[in-house]
Amino acid sequence: MKIAIVYNRESQAVINLFGKLNREKYGLQTIKRIKDALVTGGHQVKTFEGDKNIIEELEKFMPSVVSGERPGLVFNLSYGIQGKGRYMHMPGILEMLGIPYVGSGPETHAIALDKIVTKLILIQKGIPTPKFTVMYKPDSPITGDLSYPMIVKPKDEAVSFGLKIVNDEEELRDGVKTIYETFNTPTLVEEYIPGREFNVALLGNNPPEALPPVELLFGDGPQIYTYEDKKSTSGREVEKVCPANLSPEQTEKIQQLAIDTFNALGCYDSARVDFRMDDNGDLYVLEVNSMASLGSNGSFVFAAERIGLDYTALMNRLVEVASERYFGPFVIDELNDDNASKQSVNFFNHITKNRDKIENELKTWTNLPCWTEDQVGLKTVSRKIEERMKKLGLKEVTEFTNGQSVWTWETKGGLKDGTLLVLPIDIPGDRSGFPVPFNIDQEWIYGEGIASSRGGLVTLLSALNGLKDIKSLSDKKIGVLIYADEGRGMRYSYDTLRKVANDVKEVIVLQPGFEGGKIVDQRRGSKKFSVIVEGDPLRVGNHSNKVDVMSYFLEKAEKLKELNVMDSKLTVVVQDIHSERYSVLLPHRVRASIYVTFLDEKKVKEAEAKIRELFKSTTRGIQCYVEKLTERPPFNRIKNNSLITELSRISEELNIPFGVESSLLPSAAGEIHNKIPIVCGFAPASKGLYTPNEALHRGELIQKTLLLGMYLLRG
Repeated sequence: MKIAIVYNRESQAVINLFGKLNREKYGLQTIKRIKDALVTGGHQVKTFEGDKNIIEELEKFMPSVVSGERPGLVFNLSYGIQGKGRYMHMPGILEMLGIPYVGSGPETHAIALDKIVTKLILIQKGIPTPKFTVMYKPDSPITGDLSYPMIVKPKDEAVSFGLKIVNDEEELRDGVKTIYETFNTPTLVEEYIPGREFNVALLGNNPPEALPPVELLFGDGPQIYTYEDKKSTSGREVEKVCPANLSPEQTEKIQQLAIDTFNALGCYDSARVDFRMDDNGDLYVLEVNSMASLGSNGSFVFAAERIGLDYTALMNRLVEVASERYFGPFVIDELNDDNASKQSVNFFNHITKNRDKIENELKTWTNLPCWTEDQVGLKTVSRKIEERMKKLGLKEVTEFTNGQSVWTWETKGGLKDGTLLVLPIDIPGDRSGFPVPFNIDQEWIYGEGIASSRGGLVTLLSALNGLKDIKSLSDKKIGVLIYADEGRGMRYSYDTLRKVANDVKEVIVLQPGFEGGKIVDQRRGSKKFSVIVEGDPLRVGNHSNKVDVMSYFLEKAEKLKELNVMDSKLTVVVQDIHSERYSVLLPHRVRASIYVTFLDEKKVKEAEAKIRELFKSTTRGIQCYVEKLTERPPFNRIKNNSLITELSRISEELNIPFGVESSLLPSAAGEIHNKIPIVCGFAPASKGLYTPNEALHRGELIQKTLLLGMYLLRG
């Protein structure tokens, strides 16, 4: 699980800094100890300051999750930066963002931080608490039937700030004055309860578990736990005794009162309730700490150790109780299938626990661009893929590998009658300008060729690595074919692909899909023609009857629109136009490329004949030349495609989106002519494909990896 530890320490990154500044801070050593404990528990952990940048930071760190995956959550240590409601800030932000977190909600923190409101609720619930009054200023009248000695404390501070015993009116007003001038807040005045002091830590929910009571032994000096005591500056050491020296009946009573108080304030996951016991054995709730300290010397940690929860176990237990509260006791429910194998669950866990590694691998491959014309880059990438295949235990199929444009591997089970995975490693087009940096936001990941090539590659490698990790790869019948001439229309690799396809039972092509988990079950074919129109160089303003080549071409190009037949999914467009001319003369040569997409072979042959007829040289002084540059066959929809049926079923089990869509762009799927089940678009959804803003869908990187791996596992 991804866990973000959010705390407040040094940062004061807010829009305006004013109001009451927070005085509470966790030490760096404690933060590190909590992080180490959670990492030991198998979690992916990062730490963040809880300031105005937290939303952006969490967006990057916590993508949306797939059903059944343990979602990320925040381990909240944030006391806030400023303001009276500082405890509520982080929980409020997290609830707005929809991010689960450890600890109570903002409304509970608001109540617990306000000691006066807390006492009013306790009284309303019939929970014993010392008699009290409120003094707003040093000269406020003293109301209520209270007896000295009394306790004064700020109404909304923690860690014993301003806490003091007063024995007469002079000391009382002096204490109120100090609090008023230091904290600018009303003073809670309550009767001091002579006797013993205890606290009870609570862990869990519905009901919470009350840990063994801790008794505080103060020794000499004031018989209260002062701020100086907590910071070890008082000159004395307050001894903690756990379990406290109480009878079983007294222990049961104080624990039940703690649970009742926890519930009365609506606490979640953990809290600590402080008590005084008078000489008659009567208990009184002093206050509730809704963010009990997790420092090594704190009472909460001290009590947990007495029931066998060491620090690592306690921190991970806090995560568990919060997860159970949000998602129930079983976050992964056997993939919603009572008959799901242990291997399926193990594979699921492997992928979801390695999100960061998968995204980091995507970054590594994206930072190794290899455009179609970049032979050095292609060689580097292909060599690294060879190394990965060797580590995965796949062997090269030399019969179907030329080391230049196509490479093929197979598992020990062999590719014959198995599943063939196909993907390009070259990025079509030409690099221009500066490289696009790899960057991530909540929903999309950007980078050069990240969708057109790298997303499919990482999906494939991650799925195979997951199968290897659970020892379920070598016996599967899987073949992998990569090619490096997508940008050339598979001119050199298509023949090898066709030969390999004759040996397998099905093919999955890892080209980009569409949002919503849609794969591609049909793609148009394409033909690309080069057209050259040449003529005499004419002067501007020439009044002869000769037609200049640019005007001639534009007239013919306008007629190309008439060849489009939308019902038959036939499209004819001019992609590029380049002209050549001398000085101020009109162009004497026009070069253009015409791009045709189609599904129907008969219709495209008719269109090709019309293009050639249209650019036949019939005008005096004009010469036309038409040459076919590339031709890629269509991938037509297969009836009763068993691949789609099974993938749909697995998607439903995993509760991840799935669907089918047709595409305008050709792919390797069209090169396979034998009637075997084929799907394309199995890589994550893309946007800005083949542009500088190319991106792949972050969530689908995990979803497609899971879907591919689960399909191969059950094959």
